[in-house]
This record gives sequence, C-alpha cells and structure tokens, in this order.
Amino acid sequence: MDKLIMIKYGELSTKKDNIKVFIEKLHNNIKRKLKDYDITITKNKVRMFIDIKDNDETIIIKKLKEVFGIHSIVICYKVNGDIESIKNESYNLLNKEKFNTFKVETNRADKNFPYNSMEISKLVGAHILKNIQNIKVDVHNPDIILHVEVRSECSYIYTKEIYGLGGYPTGIQGKGLLMLSGGIDSPVAGFLANKRGVDIDAIYYESPPHTSIDAKNKVISLAKELHKYGSNINLYVMPFTKIQEEIYKNIDPTYMITIMRRMMYRIAEKVAKKIKAKIIINGESIGQVASQTLTSMYAINNVTNMPIIRPVSCLDKLEIIDIAKKINTYDISILPYEDCCTIFVPKHPVINPNLQKCIYYETLIDYETLIDECINNMEKIDIDKYNSQNQKLL
Repeated sequence: MDKLIMIKYGELSTKKDNIKVFIEKLHNNIKRKLKDYDITITKNKVRMFIDIKDNDETIIIKKLKEVFGIHSIVICYKVNGDIESIKNESYNLLNKEKFNTFKVETNRADKNFPYNSMEISKLVGAHILKNIQNIKVDVHNPDIILHVEVRSECSYIYTKEIYGLGGYPTGIQGKGLLMLSGGIDSPVAGFLANKRGVDIDAIYYESPPHTSIDAKNKVISLAKELHKYGSNINLYVMPFTKIQEEIYKNIDPTYMITIMRRMMYRIAEKVAKKIKAKIIINGESIGQVASQTLTSMYAINNVTNMPIIRPVSCLDKLEIIDIAKKINTYDISILPYEDCCTIFVPKHPVINPNLQKCIYYETLIDYETLIDECINNMEKIDIDKYNSQNQKLL
C-alpha cells in the first residue's frame, strides 16, 4: 500500500470550463508552500495527490492547512482496484486502529467496477467483521469510518479527513490592496479576501512623531501572519503626518475623521492603480464606529470609483475576534500602540456626515499636493524579504 496525502477540492469542483485554471493555481500554491520539501504532486479534475516520501506528514499537513482552495486533507492508501485487494488492505488498515464500532462508506467513481457502492461496503465490512474480533457495525454513530474510493486506475482507502480552509486558491481573482490599520478587523478582512482568491498587498498610514516605530512594527507583524495564507505581500507605508496635521488645524473637529478617511481612500486608490490592484479591501464593519455608519460610508466612499470590498462588514465584533484568534493576529492587534486612526480623535465625531459639507471642508486644505507628496515618499516593504533577513518583529 502506497501512503499518500489526498487533497479534496470542495468549491473548486463547482467550476466547469475553467476548472483546470483553478486546479493549476492551487497546484502552484501548494508547490510554493512546500518548496522546501522533497515531494511529488499529481492532479486530476477531482483530486490532487501528494507523495510526501520521507517527510513528516504532520508538518506537511500543517502547511497545507494554510492553503486556500483545499476542502479537506486526507491521509490515504493507494491499493489495487480489484475487490480482494480492497478487502485485504482495508483489514490491514483497520487492524492497526482501536475501535468498537465502524462503518464503510464507498464512492464508486468507476462505473465499470463489477460491484456498486452498497455492495462494496457490504463485502468490505463483512471481511473486517470476520477477521477483527469484538467489533460491530454502527451506521449512525461509529467510532471509525472506513472510506473507500474506487477509481478506474486504482482505489484509495482512508479513515481520517482533516478540513482545510476551503475557498478559492489565493491569486486566482487577481490582486487587491488591503488597508491594514493595526487593529483587529483589517487583518481578518485580508484573510477573508485571500479565501475568495484575492492576492493582497497592504497599505499602512503612519504619522510620526504622533505614532511610534512600535506601531509600524506591529503592522509588519500582522502582514507577516497574513503572508502565510497567500503569496508575497508588499506593504506600502504612507507618511500621513502632514495631511493629518492640516486636517486638525483647518477642519471642523466633528468632521476630522470623515475627511481623514476620504484622504485615505484617495491615496489607496492611487496606490492601487500604481500596483495594478483591482479592488480596495478594508476592515469596516457596519455601525461599529462613527466612520462606519451607512451615511459615513457613503460620504467617505464618494471619493473613489474603485470597488471597495468589506469582508467583515456584516460580522459582529465577537465573530471577528474569533477569526482573528484562529489566524494568530488577535494578540498582535491588541498590542497598545496607537495608530493614525486613534490620534486626533474628536470627542463627538459626526455619525451622519453631510456630503456637501465634506466637499466644502476639503477646499480649506491643499490636499492634492499633500497626497502627491505622501505617495512620492511612501516606503515599500517586501514582507517575504523582510522575513528572510530575520529582521526583528514583535
């Protein structure tokens, strides 16, 4: 029996004419993820198989659980396609396990096989019952399930299935620019965008000396965590100090946050076009803060024609926190370093801003010159190279 890792596609299998493109993207993403290991990958329209050779399967599975597009990961055994081989190898597999009850589930993909799925399950189950003592069949709540997949070239048997991240292979939909603030929500938004096949770069607004180098390193650490789930991330650090100071000096305090967000969107759109990103992604959640009411979103969104994707917009805070903990960004996000969104915050920010007032207030500052200066002085950080250089992160 040859031991392999079987990859089940899940949602990918709903694709028709372009399924090969999705599978090829998943194949390339897995190859990149496992580039440091001596493995062999084969694929077809319904499954992918990885021969892990002498590698530690625990490490390989851990890596695969960080790859989008995988519905489930299975340690399986390749056996000859005849019924006697299936029966004997199924016994050999289950004889190593400890259990009191079991059931057999068969998927007969090869319709030319002389027995149907129900008959295969009965024959295999009877052989196991005959050769292993003190066990019985329980079709409702068994201790162990033996899965049998009969295909034209061979058959596969397995007992354990580990769920993957699902979704689409990262990068299949193109690139998006994530507005990465350092809070809890935006990293989760980036993760969920990855899940729908979007490759991400990130943009971060810093305001030294009002924000510290620790705040910047915090965002780099978040980008490093997100890097696990996609391809390389470029982080664009925008010097936002002059813009924020001009807003603070010239704008009605109740409108400062609204105008600041409008400036951020203008900058993000220009950077997105520069790097050929198709969308902007952020961590806004409806009603969570003053700038995230529907009226505020309308007034802020008005400055750009680029699609804005808000993956966490309809999640409550506890749901977002739950995801953040699962992807290891929560503990970083709650580190007490202020970002530009938490400085110069008025006591009573407007929650239903008037669009015409926003436009008027912006005439009081030369924002176009400030934005151009900001973009001309942005810093680009390649997270992959940043990792490889072992620079100190939080």
